[in-house]
Amino acid sequence: MENRGLDPVPDDERTGRVRALLPTWVTANMTVLLLTVGAGLTVFNGLNFWQVLAVAVTAPVLSFGLVGLVSIAGKQGGAPGMALSRAVFGQRGNLFPGALLWVARWGWETVNAVTGSYAMLAVLALLFGVRSTHTLTLVTLTAFVTASFLVSGLGIRALRMCSRVSVWLFGGASLLVLVDLIGSTPWRTVLDRPPGPAAMMIAGIGTLAAGGISWVPSAPDFARYLPRSASGRAMVGATVGGALVTVLPMVMMGAVMAVSSPRLAVTKDPVAFIGELLPRWISVPYLLTAVVGMALINAMSMYSAGFTAQTLGFAVPRAWAVGVNAAISLLFGGTLMMVATSFIDTFLSFLTLLGVTFSAWIGVFGVDLLLGRTYDSAALMDTTPGSGYWYAAGFSRQAMGAWGAALVAGLLCTDVGWFTGPLADSWIGRHGLGWAVTVLVAAGMYAVLPRPAAGRDSAPARF
Repeated sequence: MENRGLDPVPDDERTGRVRALLPTWVTANMTVLLLTVGAGLTVFNGLNFWQVLAVAVTAPVLSFGLVGLVSIAGKQGGAPGMALSRAVFGQRGNLFPGALLWVARWGWETVNAVTGSYAMLAVLALLFGVRSTHTLTLVTLTAFVTASFLVSGLGIRALRMCSRVSVWLFGGASLLVLVDLIGSTPWRTVLDRPPGPAAMMIAGIGTLAAGGISWVPSAPDFARYLPRSASGRAMVGATVGGALVTVLPMVMMGAVMAVSSPRLAVTKDPVAFIGELLPRWISVPYLLTAVVGMALINAMSMYSAGFTAQTLGFAVPRAWAVGVNAAISLLFGGTLMMVATSFIDTFLSFLTLLGVTFSAWIGVFGVDLLLGRTYDSAALMDTTPGSGYWYAAGFSRQAMGAWGAALVAGLLCTDVGWFTGPLADSWIGRHGLGWAVTVLVAAGMYAVLPRPAAGRDSAPARF
């Protein structure tokens, strides 16, 4: 079990390898919801095969390029992302983006838990003909969240080991699906589809990239055991490569399936629907792999959320902080599974808001890193007025101003089921690019503002 919490990892314990990042980010994308997103690109956006291919490459390169960049802060400071964020926003100022990101994590974990539970129910139905009931739904949800909690509670070594195993499982199951698709797909119909509007490609990139954006604040959490000498370029390459290995084939498979089965893009239970599309000898191992993958995604999210809870002042060990998020995702997941009338609409709306929420932090933190930020381990852990990162009454006014302005700008351009910004009908809003505006406003404002004097410096970052 990993016992280290927010405290920076000393150099003599940094024995990680850059290559371990590749299976980590392969695992972070092992969700069948990517099949649904791919189907949506075909059905709703009207894109043809080649346009979906362009979207499936561009979106993960953009979003996980940012994940890789921010992960460099982890090997530089040796601490979780939201602990390093104290150096940027101030000890008190960091509580505001931290609280917002923590709440956003609740939603992400809820979506993962619900999807994983649907996968378990689908497997039970395929193997044993078991019909879903409210009681069985809650039982499978509880089992899924418990499994996620156990892995995340053990810590980084358990996550790394499970990620390596899951990559092989995912690869084998995906190969089975690919073989079936090659033989059963009406390829003439797929390849002869007319191209959709370029604007819909941009919208698709925005939607797909929003999921990757949500991992950016967590990136340092999985890189803090790397030595300071680790190559930043290699870290970015491993991160982007891991995402592409998963995102590209799954989005393409969803797009191809949707040509013959367009209901994949709108079904309330996408996992069960996918099980019906495939032969049983393929669907069972594939859905079992999906359960494992989504449990690990949830474990990774809980792992990071535990650190965020600690930065907000929860004075409990890391594993207990993880448990708080497990309980929340169990409560919200049960509610969503019982009352949601359109799971995919709920998911896409959540992705849109999630992208905006995370992007405001990303713009400020990313520019701060590029400007040569170094981290003082003692100042990071000192939350008193004597901290080197106390700034003005505990706040970095520059960082807070850029973050707040960017958050407002992004929400103005956002349109989801329960919220519509005044600029949602603009070109940016219609194409789901509120998150991109948020990043640019945060980065631009923070870049031109003078940075407050920081605490003692440690070794400079190496790229």
